[in-house]
Amino acid sequence: MTVTVRFAPSPTGLIHIGNSRTALFNWLFAKKHGGRFILRFDDTDLERSRREYADAIERDLAWLGLVPDRMERQSERLEIYDAAVQRLKDAGLLYPCYETADELDRRRSRARALGRPPVYDRAALRLSDEQKALFEAEGRKPHWRFLLPNFDQDPEQIRRTDESWEDLCRGPQTIDLGSMSDPVLVRENGAYLYTLTSIVDDIDMGITHIIRGEDHVANTAVQLAIFRALGAEPPVFGHHNLLTTADGEGLSKRKGALSIGSLREDGLEPMAVASLAVLTGTSHAVEAVATMDELGDRFDLAGVSRSSAKFDPHELVGLNARLVHAMPFSVVSSRLCDLGIQAEEDFWLTVRENCERVSDAHLYWQIVKGTVEAEVDPEDRDFLVAARRLLPDGPVDASTWKTWTDALKAETGRKGRGLFMPLRRALTGLDHGPDMGALLPFIGQQNILDRLP
Repeated sequence: MTVTVRFAPSPTGLIHIGNSRTALFNWLFAKKHGGRFILRFDDTDLERSRREYADAIERDLAWLGLVPDRMERQSERLEIYDAAVQRLKDAGLLYPCYETADELDRRRSRARALGRPPVYDRAALRLSDEQKALFEAEGRKPHWRFLLPNFDQDPEQIRRTDESWEDLCRGPQTIDLGSMSDPVLVRENGAYLYTLTSIVDDIDMGITHIIRGEDHVANTAVQLAIFRALGAEPPVFGHHNLLTTADGEGLSKRKGALSIGSLREDGLEPMAVASLAVLTGTSHAVEAVATMDELGDRFDLAGVSRSSAKFDPHELVGLNARLVHAMPFSVVSSRLCDLGIQAEEDFWLTVRENCERVSDAHLYWQIVKGTVEAEVDPEDRDFLVAARRLLPDGPVDASTWKTWTDALKAETGRKGRGLFMPLRRALTGLDHGPDMGALLPFIGQQNILDRLP
């Protein structure tokens, strides 16, 4: 058996870091087991689905390093769903219901008032052909419900029916089908709900493992029953915890919360995003992991916590910085060129530990090659005049800074911050940055003289 998983987003918005957690879990699981990863767009909602969102999702996944082995669109598979629906109807497992949304709401309210669970009472099963014809004559269109296997002979005599599975993340799980309403699989307008299309696709595509968010746990028992009704052995399920903000707020595509596209445009590294998305809320410490192979070595669904995975988006910047600080020049050279930085390896090694993002190197390139506007504190002016006079002659090299500051210290008596900070501010316009001894040769003698009073 080849392990086959899928990530099935709806192209109704941009995916965020929470969505990427599910995609990454599936990708890493497939790669760990030598399996396949399918990207499947749930785009049967023609009013809300957009091709530009699907393209953006594909682009965002590729940026993270997730390239699918196969890609499908549910909007192109309607005939397969038609056949499945007919099969369920022929088996007497899909029955028409004519209640309006208001009528169903009133029934649920009455049930709650009487202390009963608001479960659909299967009243539609008692309709005669004449009653159905009257509803049709009124212009009502039926929605179709799947008859859950929670009875012996009489569907109105519902009994406790435990549906159990071994969850990859949560361990043994059991849900009573007798406590649930028969799910609607086909709407009044003939549109298929995701529950149906997803199961049909999972069967047709040979999905062996379904790894998704814990918000789908309650649906699993129903879906197991539908798999079996369609003559298929259900896949193995795993329900991981969900990412939330630090205050516990859930993420939403509609709000564009931490979309992968926005994180990319902010200059963050894909492995910083992947490290946070995968390791938050697990038994592993959240730290920057440089490669997907290394992240895969730490990935373990059994180590996923059952509590929600709260994270601070600012943590991304820290993870990103740690990755940037370790990046070799060979990895960033083309990106530096794209930023207009025509630098050699020594420049990158000098500035990288002061960069939270690779793009931060542009600031230091401007400092060494451009002009610097720095305000000189009046009390430092005489000191900087002396500094100009004491600058060693000849090319600036790795020894210049120490020779220069030693001479300044001897003449002015300054030391520590009082010695170094006025020079740093005058030469870079900043009060922090790379080691001045290493940076000074890139600034060069002429720029040094030009920036001193």
